[in-house]
Amino acid sequence: MEGYENNDWQSTMNSGEQQSSSGNGSYQWGPVNDPVQEDPEGGKKKHKKKGWGKKILAVTLSAVLFGGVAGGVMTGVVYASGTVNQLKSVSDKKQKENRTILNTSMAVGDDAAAGTGTIDVSAIVESTMPSIVSITNLSVQVVQQYMDLFGRGPVVQEQEVEQRGSGIIIGKNDEELLIVTNNHVVADSTTLSVGFVDEQVYEAVVKGMDAENDLAVIVVQLSALSNETLDAIKIAQVGDSDALKVGEQVIAIGNALGYGQSVTTGIVSAVNRQIGESESENGFIQTDAAINPGNSGGALLNMRGELIGINSAKLAAEQIEGMGYAIPVTTASPIIENLMNRKTREKVSEDKAAVIGISGQNVDANVSQVYGIPQGVVVAEVHEGGAAEKAGMQPGCVITKFDGQGITSMSELKNLLTYYEAGETVEVTVQVANQGEYVEKVLEVTLDPAPQKEKED
Repeated sequence: MEGYENNDWQSTMNSGEQQSSSGNGSYQWGPVNDPVQEDPEGGKKKHKKKGWGKKILAVTLSAVLFGGVAGGVMTGVVYASGTVNQLKSVSDKKQKENRTILNTSMAVGDDAAAGTGTIDVSAIVESTMPSIVSITNLSVQVVQQYMDLFGRGPVVQEQEVEQRGSGIIIGKNDEELLIVTNNHVVADSTTLSVGFVDEQVYEAVVKGMDAENDLAVIVVQLSALSNETLDAIKIAQVGDSDALKVGEQVIAIGNALGYGQSVTTGIVSAVNRQIGESESENGFIQTDAAINPGNSGGALLNMRGELIGINSAKLAAEQIEGMGYAIPVTTASPIIENLMNRKTREKVSEDKAAVIGISGQNVDANVSQVYGIPQGVVVAEVHEGGAAEKAGMQPGCVITKFDGQGITSMSELKNLLTYYEAGETVEVTVQVANQGEYVEKVLEVTLDPAPQKEKED
């Protein structure tokens, strides 16, 4: 991990070195001895006596030659005051202090909790890993559409696709363990499974999704969890992302590439960063901690082990390095709370499937910016006599929420409908054009039964 708040431990290390060198020789920290003349026959002659001034001058000149006038003068003064032995004692003490400072700076302690210059994050990881999960999403996706040899079609070819991501245990109620992740991690799922720190895997279901903010909450039934798993896991501690400072150290944990939980470290590169066409109120946390496919939905932690972001995206290109993004937890908290309090739904069977009774087109961020249309699904056609028409929905309005959950595309709307039965009444939020401006309305739509597929003989 890089990015120390200061270089105090490095400077103290340098001050405690015993030797430094230059092109003219080496300078030895310690007592300065008088010159000694060697006797031609191997004996030693007596020290030549010199005055104090000459000795100080000699030491000072020596210090100049070896790059340290101030150090030479200090050495000379110590020697001149008759405290030669103290110099070695001070040097040894300083080296001991330096070793203590170095060891402290490499440990997880109070300074580490403040995010100031730690290297070893193993204690934080050990404490927080039980709150991180891996998520596997099995979904059926259309891989291609084509006309058959007789011109009939289109023939739709589907394929089961497996995607992997991460999640964070955010809470629990009387019956469920609640896990937050990115919406894109669980979207279009046919089955979801969650892997915990004890390597046990359990089935999960979606509780609520918000595609607009790329957040979702999924749940695992507490009754399904073994006692061993319940003892191994823990709920994440939530921090304050508003208090983050640029340069502060952070840790990212997630299921990178689907290999299992891995840990990366870095710093906060920027806060309130807008990416693409996003106009999030608080933007994203930008970090240089490595965030790779599979990290989505995982945790970005401060040096107290608190959750301060939900890893969401990475800019990847040949010329880009170290630009990952996380949704600030302060921004996400009210959305997560809303999703946590929703009714848990499972996908309904085909005979109970529902439709809203419209045809629509996506309004993505680019279209929204160019034409000034709210992002969501613009209603191109309202089916006569259908649920939407009965609720007062008109062509040209833009659907932005379904049952309180933000949507940005027809595929997301269709996916949400798979959790609702025909006959249910749902609040649908629309934006209606009114004299050049869009006004929000909430319509109550009683869902129609979906057309039943004809059974083959």
